[in-house]
Amino acid sequence: MTENAVLEPAASAASPARAAPRIGFASLGCPKALTDSELILTQLSAEGYATSKTFEGADLVIVNTCGFIDDAVKESLDTIAEALAVNGKVIVTGCLGAKTSATEAGGTQNLVKQIHPSVLAVTGPHATQEVMDAVHAHLPKPHDPFVDLVPAGMGNVGIPGVGIKLTPRHYAYLKISEGCNHRCTFCIIPSMRGDLVSRPIGDVLGDAKALFESGVKELLVISQDTSAYGVDVKYRTGFWDGKPVKTRLLELVQSLGDLAQSYGAWVRLHYVYPYPSVDEVLPLMARGLVLPYLDVPFQHSHPDVLKRMKRPASGEKNLERLQRWREMCPQLVIRSTFIAGFPGESEAEFEHLLAFMQEAQIDRAGCFAYSAIEGAAANDIPGMLPLALRQERRARFMAVAEAVSIAKLQQRVGSTLQVLVDHAPGLGKKGGSGRSYADAPEIDGTVRLLPPEKISKTLRVGEFTRARVVATEGHDLVALPI
Repeated sequence: MTENAVLEPAASAASPARAAPRIGFASLGCPKALTDSELILTQLSAEGYATSKTFEGADLVIVNTCGFIDDAVKESLDTIAEALAVNGKVIVTGCLGAKTSATEAGGTQNLVKQIHPSVLAVTGPHATQEVMDAVHAHLPKPHDPFVDLVPAGMGNVGIPGVGIKLTPRHYAYLKISEGCNHRCTFCIIPSMRGDLVSRPIGDVLGDAKALFESGVKELLVISQDTSAYGVDVKYRTGFWDGKPVKTRLLELVQSLGDLAQSYGAWVRLHYVYPYPSVDEVLPLMARGLVLPYLDVPFQHSHPDVLKRMKRPASGEKNLERLQRWREMCPQLVIRSTFIAGFPGESEAEFEHLLAFMQEAQIDRAGCFAYSAIEGAAANDIPGMLPLALRQERRARFMAVAEAVSIAKLQQRVGSTLQVLVDHAPGLGKKGGSGRSYADAPEIDGTVRLLPPEKISKTLRVGEFTRARVVATEGHDLVALPI
């Protein structure tokens, strides 16, 4: 699940004396990496650098990489190779930049440097200052006596108080923490992004308010472990708008929901581990304060597999937890991800997972065939399954998951939903597309909006419309604006 784009956000005006140095930028990976890219681009623009639509037209290229699964690693390495071939001056950052590989001499070396030794510099993720240091070393910033007097981060760049965003204007990701305290055996994120570091709650809420004021209608809360927000600082009390607020998920969601309501906006929660403390958030969803949507990475259902994965949160009780959540908030939509073919997974354990999917009625599910990521502890677990079997189990899982999802979508036919419009050429006179509360951007389905029956009815990107569901199309809904 990666995003790949050569990006050109709005940049600061260049001095008329000479053109500003131009930076090419490729952002790969998950929304958490995207927010890192936004920080780097904001700082580049604040310092007077311009951005280039192409690698060819740039003075230097930055590639923000992903290193989580093999396909993502390959995409990142291929993009670096392309940038080197086309431009020649490349700085690498992101998760792949933190990976090492064994050398013939028995030591270790940075993986990117080993494969592409001509790159100018390599940093890990969440390393804006290191990236800027490398840019300054190889492409000195344009001197502007006026801009240089402005403290870092205070320039008039992108959204005031937030900076450049790479998402459409009407939705944005809000990162609340960095890193993770868990040591799941299939995952190498802690080795790349470190342990959990929660952002101060006042900073998070300040960013949220600035985004809402800029016109954002959907705020997507992200982290490595959203449920653990504040654990590292022992839920200490911070301050927002002159009032004390605990650095904890419940208080964060309450405050974000209160803010969102005053702007008529949505708040959507991602990467929520199924801890018992999440139960406290469900009443806020039932009240409509935040969207009744949880992105919960279950990964598997069988207790023995979960133990081999070293998954937290008593995963063997997930069915009971889901039942309790749905009793508290009947309209709740659950998205999740799973791994098929984990080392040692027996046919009986896999069948347990399929049965769980049918009983749990997960609304949206994705599945990876286990990928033997270099550095993952799971690679040393006995019973590595053949790749063909892992892929076959993934296909069987997705067949069950898709049947559940489509059946749940069909239950929505005849209902009326609020839809956030993502696409509406010609004011939607010929229809458009958007998403309901059940659909996160990029990873879930969409709502295809039919041409309105009323001549006066218009659709505008970034605005909400009511629509009556008339049919389903695969993973999507078809609805008539009303």
